[in-house]
Amino acid sequence: MTSPRSNQACALIVDDERDIRELLVLTLGRMGLRCDTASSLSDARSLLRQNRYALCLTDMRLADGSGVDLVREIAQLYSETPVAMITAFGNQDAAVGALKAGAFDFVSKPVDLGVLRGLVQHALKLGSEARKGPANAPDPAATRLLGASPAMADLRATLAKVARSQAPVYIAGESGVGKELVARTIHAEGARNAGPFVPVNCGAIPAELMESEFFGHKKGSFTGAHADKPGLFQAAEGGTLFLDEVAELPLPMQVKLLRAIQEKSVRPVGANSEVAVDVRILSATHKNLAALVDEGRFRHDLYYRINVIELRVPPLRERREDLPLLADAVLARLAVAQHRPKPLLHADAADALSRYNFPGNVRELENILERAFALADDDGIRAADLRLPEARPSAPAQAAAAQLDPSKIDPRESAASALPSFIEEIERKAIEQALTDNRYNKTRAAAQLGITFRALRYKLKKLGIE
Repeated sequence: MTSPRSNQACALIVDDERDIRELLVLTLGRMGLRCDTASSLSDARSLLRQNRYALCLTDMRLADGSGVDLVREIAQLYSETPVAMITAFGNQDAAVGALKAGAFDFVSKPVDLGVLRGLVQHALKLGSEARKGPANAPDPAATRLLGASPAMADLRATLAKVARSQAPVYIAGESGVGKELVARTIHAEGARNAGPFVPVNCGAIPAELMESEFFGHKKGSFTGAHADKPGLFQAAEGGTLFLDEVAELPLPMQVKLLRAIQEKSVRPVGANSEVAVDVRILSATHKNLAALVDEGRFRHDLYYRINVIELRVPPLRERREDLPLLADAVLARLAVAQHRPKPLLHADAADALSRYNFPGNVRELENILERAFALADDDGIRAADLRLPEARPSAPAQAAAAQLDPSKIDPRESAASALPSFIEEIERKAIEQALTDNRYNKTRAAAQLGITFRALRYKLKKLGIE
């Protein structure tokens, strides 16, 4: 064994197979790393107490215990040392267990040297950034993950830890809470920040084009394939692929996505061989993914593969104390964009915002303030400028119907006036809410409303909704 006393970075390799240890020492040596080796947990623990390592690679099964225990100990006691797990080929449960324990990545036996070199490069960058400390982190204001509430403080603290891992992250939260901002922050604070961040809305890709969009295609593989085209996985090479609204993936595509994640390779449509890809997977949806698994609408194995680490982004109503800071930041951003002075938010407007429930969360706050900014007088924004509805329930049609009091309808009025108008207003509110919930995706809005796309188009035209 070599003692790491020089300035040269040193790695710890823990494996009970001599051939594997020698292969790893040779490969890492060619990358400029010195190596210490251990064949057991006890030897590894002894070396960790005596030295500081830029990286640790450990096998899953050792003579005196499990490599997962070592992963957990390093994550707790030597947090500046990234640790990766060596697993048996196809043992995805072990890989997921290692990631949950704190490993930043894993590599399968037989070891692919190209994959190993990429893993080592990411590990060295992670360790370097950990030693530099929090000064290297981006300004929270730049990510708009603002807030002094306990919920946001906990989220930001968790993000700092999650960013150091390469494990898949599932981001849960209602529409408009900022799930993509969380994903971008994870990417920006991690070792892949020099690589691309590729967001994709899974609900916006037609089912028949999904395989080509995700994995790419070869020229002539189908009608219209006039040239080779890389897919989203290839576009995110060395960086992060963010699967937004992952619950919208059809079951056949879920199978192919699971294989791509597990094997770290994709097969373009029309290709004879697979292409290795190096991406980190982040995913999100506003739906209850666990419930969809129970209903058989989302694959159990894919759920556990993308949900190695789960983050919940709190809705705005659970952190109302952040409203003043958020409103001020939004108005400042709007003022800069429109080359106007930042407007004053009067007390009556601030009070109205504090009492509003924000079903659309931070995105709705931004929309409300942008509209108010456009309508307000020079003296600032008042409550009337906000144009807040009295109630914005999640099921507008039911709520509006519940407010219908037949005793208040004058029976002398014709059925062609009061009742039809009232029903039209209920429909209008329900459709507008569904469009807002689904970011004006009409196909998904129609599905939420339980009507066909054609019926929705007819109602939009009838009600004059643009």
